Amino acid sequence: MSNPRSHPPGPRSRWLGLAVLTLPVILTSMDITILHIAIPTITHELNPGPGLTLWILDSYGFLLAGLLIVMGNIGDRIGRRRLLLIGAGVFGTASALAAFAPTPEMLVAARALMGIGGATLMPSTLSLIRNLFTDPEERTKAIGMWTASLSAGIALGPVLGGLLLEAFWWGSVFLVNVPVIVLLLAITPRLVPEYRSPTPIRLDGSSVLLSFAAILPVVWAIKSTAEKLAPTPEAVIALVVGLLAGVAFLLRQRRLRAPLVDTGLFADPRFSGAILGAGLAMFSLVGVMLYSAQYLQLVEGLSPLVAALAILPVVASVGGMAVLASLLVPRFGYPLIFGAGAVLAAGGMLAFSRVPAGDGVVHAIVASALIGAGIAPMMTLATDVVVGAAPPDRSGAASALSETATELGAALGIAVLGSIGTAVYRATILDQGPAGLPAEAAEAVGSSLGAALSVSEQLPAEPAAHLTELARHAFVDGLGAATVTGGLILVAAAIVCPFLLYRGRRRDYVVDATGKGPESGSCGVATGTRTRGTSPRESG
Repeated sequence: MSNPRSHPPGPRSRWLGLAVLTLPVILTSMDITILHIAIPTITHELNPGPGLTLWILDSYGFLLAGLLIVMGNIGDRIGRRRLLLIGAGVFGTASALAAFAPTPEMLVAARALMGIGGATLMPSTLSLIRNLFTDPEERTKAIGMWTASLSAGIALGPVLGGLLLEAFWWGSVFLVNVPVIVLLLAITPRLVPEYRSPTPIRLDGSSVLLSFAAILPVVWAIKSTAEKLAPTPEAVIALVVGLLAGVAFLLRQRRLRAPLVDTGLFADPRFSGAILGAGLAMFSLVGVMLYSAQYLQLVEGLSPLVAALAILPVVASVGGMAVLASLLVPRFGYPLIFGAGAVLAAGGMLAFSRVPAGDGVVHAIVASALIGAGIAPMMTLATDVVVGAAPPDRSGAASALSETATELGAALGIAVLGSIGTAVYRATILDQGPAGLPAEAAEAVGSSLGAALSVSEQLPAEPAAHLTELARHAFVDGLGAATVTGGLILVAAAIVCPFLLYRGRRRDYVVDATGKGPESGSCGVATGTRTRGTSPRESG
């Protein structure tokens, strides 16, 4: 990157610039969790079908994940600050459109536009921070504050969403973004200098198209199958098209001199294990947070604010275990801590799958906290390993891949686990639901628990009580199927990811020139003379 300014910014300007750059990070991370609290209210007001409900949640995440690397390339060409300002404008406009969306389809479109804007914010802020802080020690602190703001947004989302829904309509969870975006647009040009690459890499349009052609048809096939309760010919065709596009995408990346995704990084088993672990961790965490918010509100009858406060132990467990994991790694090593985290999270998932259809608030909170406590080491250590495993000249590409894996894992978690739960719920409610309902009411009952509860409010007392109980049990059955699936995936991660981390560490294990052992960096690998057969625990 190059700085067009003749003099680097002073210390005060750098830290003020960092404060500005944390604003969009908080917004984009907050937008993922704030919607989990709001989705029961949204389904009650807009009455979307099961497919549209998942797209309301997913369209943001898929556009965000699919465009992160692309936007990083565009920022190199037009300037990171300029891209940040353009993306902030798009994000703010889309947030206002989402707040006043009159139909589920309009809300999906607005959420997709928010994803496009959000994809410009994350890579732009991190890149600008790297250029603002040229001193390694200051840069480490700044990136730590950037990471903290990411966690703060995730933690703030449910609480802020609960407060807003107590006082305002559901659109307020989107409209709250607008004043922050206006502030960002006003002060960023004054406090953040522009940076752009003197030799930007040409963007390969075919790779961009193939990446979307690989992801979106597969997701549509999954959701369509859940909605229809069986794979349709269209869904099978979409699945095949997506898989073929994915193969074509990977083959093209191997041939390009400047690929959109640097597949060569995956030659290092540590890098592959960390990327896989980060994606699977977010896959499970976001999927269960979606069910947890709905369970607390629609099954247990908590208000949005109380449900948000009930989720706070999950946030606390994530923060505490993230710190503890970094302290335990020097003693036990990355593979062991990573695997232990995956096992703990899997146990929490299986415990959550047994939550009852009544009087299960404490059960749900404890199980969710266990999941968060297990996911935290996986996420924290994965980022550390990814950055440390990549060569210095490819650290930017490695960071972009890490962010993409995280966002894509979150989106797929909602898509896959949400579709599994929806399929089980629909199969149960349509098979055992009350007879004699009008076709429109029967379709609404089968779409979601929130819609079923709305229909029950219009029935006489006895049929209403029967439908409410049946719908809540059907939802819990779907929740159980989805969380068992997530738990099994985490069990697989507990086996595969530590193996890859261990294999990469054994391959690259080195000692310093004095023979005293490793001087571990961020991923526990030192420079010096390579040795074989050394205890893996020593390399941390």
